[in-house]
Amino acid sequence: YMKDGYVVLDGLLTPQECDELRQRMAEIVDRMDVPDHCRTTFSTYHDEQLKKQGNADYFITSGDKIRFFFEKGVFDDKGEFIMPKQRSLNKVGHALHAYEPLFKKVTHSPKIQGIAKKLGLVSPVVLQSMFIFKQPGIGGEVTPHQDATFLYTEPLGRVMGLWIALEDATINNGCLWFIPGSHNSGISRRMVRTPKGTFPLTDFIGREQDYEEGKFVSAPVKKGAVVLIHGEVVHRSAENTSEDSRHVYTFHIMESQDTRWSPDNW
Repeated sequence: YMKDGYVVLDGLLTPQECDELRQRMAEIVDRMDVPDHCRTTFSTYHDEQLKKQGNADYFITSGDKIRFFFEKGVFDDKGEFIMPKQRSLNKVGHALHAYEPLFKKVTHSPKIQGIAKKLGLVSPVVLQSMFIFKQPGIGGEVTPHQDATFLYTEPLGRVMGLWIALEDATINNGCLWFIPGSHNSGISRRMVRTPKGTFPLTDFIGREQDYEEGKFVSAPVKKGAVVLIHGEVVHRSAENTSEDSRHVYTFHIMESQDTRWSPDNW
């Protein structure tokens, strides 16, 4: 983790625990009711973030709620679904760890506490959580980025993502790819809130760099594994063009001792 900026740990969850989380999410999705004006698509592209999710109050106020975000191209010109709602989802976030008992149990489990302690965290806090869908055939690309762009701290290096595979994540269905060691070079951009009453609601300081494709290393993992992701490591995932889904539960934790959480964060 310290050398490359990420590490894979097999067997964090049992297959049964993975299935229980997926089943619980299916129940949540079955009950979802998203108003037309809140049907927000999720994107990691710079300009789309500013025009869409960064301009949507539904997104910017989701830090302490459970809200639904969709893949690109799932709505027609009138904002109606052109495919089943369940297949249209990109993610559900950002407070599953606070309001859903099953997800809360996993997030605060002794295994997770043990990982944090082993990495030297003294006072870790959970920042956000997400169930990320990677639907067969339509699961969208996540472009190269650094999590600290969106979860900025002073000093840097205090945020870690925990990415739990609830199904096998393969090269074909959209596993993660990393640039090993890229967490040692700081961050190239920051997402910040704009002054109250202005639009869009967020803006960027800097722009994402162009990265050489050959520097990325794939990280396929088995169901139940967790990938620890340093907040500054560059990573991405490709579209899911396979017939297999690749669903995950992920959350971020921050070492709160001697750390300043930026008030400009979304």
